[in-house]
Amino acid sequence: MPVSRILVIDDEPSVTDALQLVLSDLGHRVDCAKTGAEAKALLKGAPYDLVFTDLRLPDASGIDLLALIKADTPDTEVIVMTAHGSLDIAIEAIKRGAFYYIEKPFAPHQVTALVERALQFEAIKRENRSLKSALRGEGDEFGLIGRHPKMQQIHNIIRTAAPSDASVLIEGESGTGKELIAAAFHFQSPRADLPFTRINCAAIPHELIESELFGYRKGAFTGADRDKRGLIEATSGGTLLLDEIAEMPSHLQTKLLRVLQERKLRRLGDEQELSVDFRLVSSTNRDTAQMIRDGLLRNDLYFRISTIKVKSPPLRERLDDIPLLANRFLQLYSEKYKKRIREISTGAFALLMRYEWPGNVRELESVIEHAVLFATEDKLSPESLPEHLHHAQASEFRCVIPPYFTMEDIEREAIAQTLERTGGNIKRTAEILNYHRPRLYRKIKSFGLRGGNDTENQSET
Repeated sequence: MPVSRILVIDDEPSVTDALQLVLSDLGHRVDCAKTGAEAKALLKGAPYDLVFTDLRLPDASGIDLLALIKADTPDTEVIVMTAHGSLDIAIEAIKRGAFYYIEKPFAPHQVTALVERALQFEAIKRENRSLKSALRGEGDEFGLIGRHPKMQQIHNIIRTAAPSDASVLIEGESGTGKELIAAAFHFQSPRADLPFTRINCAAIPHELIESELFGYRKGAFTGADRDKRGLIEATSGGTLLLDEIAEMPSHLQTKLLRVLQERKLRRLGDEQELSVDFRLVSSTNRDTAQMIRDGLLRNDLYFRISTIKVKSPPLRERLDDIPLLANRFLQLYSEKYKKRIREISTGAFALLMRYEWPGNVRELESVIEHAVLFATEDKLSPESLPEHLHHAQASEFRCVIPPYFTMEDIEREAIAQTLERTGGNIKRTAEILNYHRPRLYRKIKSFGLRGGNDTENQSET
């Protein structure tokens, strides 16, 4: 569990001392307040991840403090502490936004279990809010940058299918943005304000996936010293992303299929079934047809999880999107590293366009970050790009020309495509094609192309 900042508010020293001891042993930073006034002073500082508050304080009501915390820092989770028999007021606190309640006196294991669940929930909410904000910031295309027809097709599928509850399967190589597509399905759906939970089935040992997904009851196995909700249950009302779903063991695929069919699950070691409500989005970087043939993916599960199928294209199949992506990453890392870099040079773009990109968009982002760090001018030059891009130039580069094209046809197509890639920027198009601008203007006019914009005076034509 990562280190978190926790505030304990109670006028009984025995309670604050006990909680401070337990929470500090878990590795968290703990502050304590005896009154509402002390608590309000502490709350004016950096936000806390979690607050324990008594409902009855000498100078304040725990309900009022709860309202203050939720108004100022909505991501902070609050656990209220009540005396025996105060259940009604505890329920009222939960209705007003408290995560849960705990009755005094309490045992250390009760505190540990509550803290783990509250902080996990707080982290999911904070991450979802951050991701949602980032996606909205990219414009109206869900944070998926690209004008290529394959990307436009994905945009259309999201617009059409996101409002439904249909299961989604996203296929594509590593680094092609499968998680961004999954996030777009969630944040464009009616479930957008509820949890978006992600689990990588390849990153968790097989013997732990079941307990992570389905949860367990105390005593279900050695070491199960408390009840624990699984991620399916914790996703209540939201969207669950199962990344690399084919890495899930076969017996768990059967169990997941039953949950999807009946919308009920049973925790490990439990006899009681729980109703669950979630949308499933799955992803894989492998060939699903081959996995079915190899017995790694159940055929019946495949049909259940792939009501909607999305193929995320590799970057080498949408090279026209490289300028868009590269410029977006240039802006991002120029701001991050506080460097004034205006653009990417023509020579650097030539290297970017001729590389195969086995790591796809993720690799492109890494390359641009590297280039920004090593750039010594106000534009990215070939020298600032990683060495392996220069070695890639040794392979043969061929421009495929359709049959029966005349030189005039080729020139017209080159100008048209370059204008499109630069967003109609005349100056940039002239630099890339190595034309003087007056000549480019004449060519645009003679070919009947649409002229773009120019940041400088165009009277030179």
